[in-house]
Amino acid sequence: MADLHATIVSSLSERYQMLADTIHELAAPLSDDQFWRRPFPFGNSFGHLLLHLAGNLNYYIGAQIAGTGYVRDRDREFTEKDRPSKADVLKRFDDAIALVRQTITQQAADDWAKPYSAAREEDAANRFNVVLRCCTHLHHHVGQMMYLANGVKILQP
Repeated sequence: MADLHATIVSSLSERYQMLADTIHELAAPLSDDQFWRRPFPFGNSFGHLLLHLAGNLNYYIGAQIAGTGYVRDRDREFTEKDRPSKADVLKRFDDAIALVRQTITQQAADDWAKPYSAAREEDAANRFNVVLRCCTHLHHHVGQMMYLANGVKILQP
C-alpha cells in the first residue's frame, strides 16, 4: 500500500506541474492585451481562465483540504475588469499550483479517503476524488487556452 500512496503523490504532483508548465508555454508569447482578449463577446480570455483556475485550486484544495481560509469569488474570476498584469496572474496561478503540490505531498495514505464536500462539489466524497477532479478541470481549461493562444494568431485585428 505504501507504494500505491507514493505513486499517487508523485503522479498527481507531476501532472499538476506539467499542466502549469504547459500554461506558461502558451502564455509566454501573449501580450497583456492578447492575454485578456475574449474570442467572442461571451467567451473567456486566457487571463480570466487563469484567474478561474487559481480560484478553483485555492478553494477546493487550499481552503477545503489545506485549511488556508481562502474565500472564493467565483463570478469575479470570469468578470475581472481591473485586468492585472499577465505576470501577476501567472504568479497567482503558480502560487496555487505550489499550494496544491505541497498539500498533495502532505497527505498520508489514509488521508485520501477522508470525507470531502464543498460548494459545487457536494458529491466529491473524498480527498482523492476532489484532487483528481481539480486536475481534470485544469486539463480541460488547458485545452481552451490552447485554442486561445493559437487563435490569437488567427484573430489578430
